[in-house]
Amino acid sequence: MAVTSMRNSSIGDFKKSNQMSNVSSPYACTYLVIAGGGSGGNSTGASGGAGGYRTNAGTSGGGAASEADLILLAGVYTVTVGAGGASKTTAGTGNDGFSSVFSSISTVGGGGGGFAGANGRVGGSGGGKSGAGTTGQGFAGGGNFSGGGGGAGEAGDTDGSQFGGDGVSSSITGSAVTRGGGGGNPAGDGGGGSGPGSGAGSVNTGGGGGYWDGTGGGSGAGGSGVVIFSLSTQAFVTFSGGVTQTSAIVGVNKVYTVTAAGPSDTVTIG
Repeated sequence: MAVTSMRNSSIGDFKKSNQMSNVSSPYACTYLVIAGGGSGGNSTGASGGAGGYRTNAGTSGGGAASEADLILLAGVYTVTVGAGGASKTTAGTGNDGFSSVFSSISTVGGGGGGFAGANGRVGGSGGGKSGAGTTGQGFAGGGNFSGGGGGAGEAGDTDGSQFGGDGVSSSITGSAVTRGGGGGNPAGDGGGGSGPGSGAGSVNTGGGGGYWDGTGGGSGAGGSGVVIFSLSTQAFVTFSGGVTQTSAIVGVNKVYTVTAAGPSDTVTIG
């Protein structure tokens, strides 16, 4: 009788311990979502602005504080990585980058750089030559004629005429990485492209492209964005077929870095 009682007690303790160790929905989620950067302008052009930068794992773009906690229930969520703006091969303002999305978090593509005939475009961070940034996502482009693109961490031309604005550093992946730099001469820290010329923003940083200041060539394209998010290792996560991603264990969580995903792609969390 005593042996049977001990066996039942052990089984009960195992079940209780197993239940306590499982973490189920809803899940606390940390994220970093960066849109694609804008390309530089062509013909006495200005450089492109960085893609909008939002996170709850540190400082957000435009000098904003870390965003609020994100709690996710089991379900299907949109995940999109915005492309950078294409190189501008004729005289005109640069092309805007495209939005990145994760769940309810959406970012604005970087603004295209201005040129001789027009100011830079509004964006997550604004295009050089006075393009405005978006509150909580990035800074304005520089006001000079060939102004630096705005960065997530500072405005274009902050460090000198034509300088791209610097990006913001994040350690969400376990290592500090700066992303969201504006294009410029020189480019902003965090993936901005250099002008004059065809210096493109770096892939998966949302960096702005460099300007083109001549004929017969094209400005630098904007860098593509990225979506990074972290969940408990107990969460079951799958992606739709169009998603390119990697994952790694960081502490008690698993961090997913999505480097390509179209507007119809999704992530399922269970």
